[in-house]
Amino acid sequence: MTTAEAIRLLDRFRAGEVSRDEVLRAFQAAPIVDLGFAKLDTHRALRRGCPEVVFGPGKTPAQLVKIADALFQRHKRVLVTRASAEQVRLLKRKFRRAVFHELARCVTIEARPLPKRDGVIAVLSAGTGDLPVAEEAAVTAEFMGNKVERIHDVGVAGLHRLLGHLDTIQRANVIIVVAGMEGALPSVVAGLVDRPVIAVPTSVGYGASFGGVAALLAMLNSCSGGVTVVNIDNGFGAAYAASLINSLVSRDQ
Repeated sequence: MTTAEAIRLLDRFRAGEVSRDEVLRAFQAAPIVDLGFAKLDTHRALRRGCPEVVFGPGKTPAQLVKIADALFQRHKRVLVTRASAEQVRLLKRKFRRAVFHELARCVTIEARPLPKRDGVIAVLSAGTGDLPVAEEAAVTAEFMGNKVERIHDVGVAGLHRLLGHLDTIQRANVIIVVAGMEGALPSVVAGLVDRPVIAVPTSVGYGASFGGVAALLAMLNSCSGGVTVVNIDNGFGAAYAASLINSLVSRDQ
């Protein structure tokens, strides 16, 4: 059950369309679907505003399809991240509405997309190599009901590229900045705006980048205030946090 569904049910009760017992049964229903190999949290949308999201790695294609089917039956929308080619193939066979976002490595399945809330989340990537993580963030943010502005290849090696988008960046409610190599871009962006900046280090870089650890440490040590850092390559986590922030800002506007 989502928050919107709970509100509609209570409104129907107030209007006399459903009985008290029907309302109680709806809220007393077990918030878990037990598939044996997975226990799905069907009340996550009610608590957090978004249904449980499925992480593809470690699951067989058959397991993933069963999980997606159970979630879709209850929420009419599913997001799968880091999907493999075989997982994508079976999901598209099962769900005619399945959309594979190849660069993001995500699959979305929606009866209808959520209406977009006011306010924009800007997703910036330092280089083209950072695009898979940036797109994972963008697709996740859109799935959660946000408008997204994508700004790509604006790393610090050519700072003028970033400054050309400054108006768009400053209008955003939240800014996700994705960068590998030395990870300097989030600090630069945070020094130019009065908005929260969520930094995403990527594993892009040569030997001494240590698979993104160099960028992670640089972002954690940012001199610019207001920079929050998520895990290496975690575009999904950045988008989830950005969506929660944007929902609060949009609610107050």
